[in-house]
Amino acid sequence: MHLALGFTEPQSRFNLADVTTEAKLKDGNYIVNGFKSVVMNGPNANKIIISTRTTGKQTDKDGITLLIIDANQEGVSLRNYSTVDGRRASELTLENVKVSSNSLLGNEGQGFKLLEDAIDKATLGICAEAVGAMEVLYKITVEYTKTREQFGQPIGKFQVLQHRMVDMFMEYEQSKSLLYMATIKNVEGSQDAKKSISGLKYQVGKAAKFIGQQSVQLHGGMGVTDELNVGHFFKRLTTIISIFGNTDYHLKRYSQL
Repeated sequence: MHLALGFTEPQSRFNLADVTTEAKLKDGNYIVNGFKSVVMNGPNANKIIISTRTTGKQTDKDGITLLIIDANQEGVSLRNYSTVDGRRASELTLENVKVSSNSLLGNEGQGFKLLEDAIDKATLGICAEAVGAMEVLYKITVEYTKTREQFGQPIGKFQVLQHRMVDMFMEYEQSKSLLYMATIKNVEGSQDAKKSISGLKYQVGKAAKFIGQQSVQLHGGMGVTDELNVGHFFKRLTTIISIFGNTDYHLKRYSQL
């Protein structure tokens, strides 16, 4: 059983409450119409959880309802495509899709809190993945500079490049420390748990861009080839930067929480 989550729409950016997909209750079934973009794992999913609006205005937090639909039922169409990091996603179109009220996740009109909590936990998960990728990148870059020779000596002996690798290490360590802190606060249910997650995502986004770019540059042109894992990690980190909110979004969210 594969699941996917359809929660983003073209106009919503990273605002989970900005939902135009409608679900109207009729004779014990919800009739769903709308569109979801960037449904990760959509091509493989048997069932898809979607956020719909049953009441309220477009950006109201109240009135959002989560429904579970079958990926192959009538009225559901997927346009599948590959993402830059080699994974798969879908654009989901819903046209008069009949969904039983038994497929309601949680309570009607109260799905925002469930969705926000799930996205926060998912943000922690991909930040942990990013921290692991950054660790691998800086370590293999350091090892490479010990073997790549120029002007009769390893390039790792050049002080300017040593400074760059130290900066990579510092960005990684800061990200790892914030990951530990945000995870602990989330598990303990601290009042500032959400704020710590946004702070973490901002730092991870900044560090991932820096470490990824430095790794590619220090490896030279082959850093972006398929033969080396450097390029693959760089593409994955580039994708993670935008998943569940980019640096600008989380910096603003951090300042508002």
